[in-house]
Amino acid sequence: MATITKRILSASTNGKQVLVTGESNSQLTTLHQAVSGTTDMDEIYLYAYNSKADDVDLTIYWGATGQADEVKVTIPFQAGRYLISDGKLLNNNLYITAFCSSGGGINIDGYVNRFDY
Repeated sequence: MATITKRILSASTNGKQVLVTGESNSQLTTLHQAVSGTTDMDEIYLYAYNSKADDVDLTIYWGATGQADEVKVTIPFQAGRYLISDGKLLNNNLYITAFCSSGGGINIDGYVNRFDY
């Protein structure tokens, strides 16, 4: 039977938001590093908030930086917390990273349900 533990994102300090500062895939901001191994699993929920004066394009890389690993979304200006990930899974020490079109202004928060088998 699995043990489920709720955790903050590994790049978060005390559960605070993580500011995305990079403007290209060579300037990635780390959001979370998944659990090690291939048996246990992280179920990840991410939310974005845009404090800029315009809509901002956000790119999330899920485990690697190839085209198949991208999640691209436009975050509306001051539209509140905007759902980015609704429980996508990741493990094996892989990283979730991000950059946005206007360097900063996008804050990411969320949580992880860690399944230990």
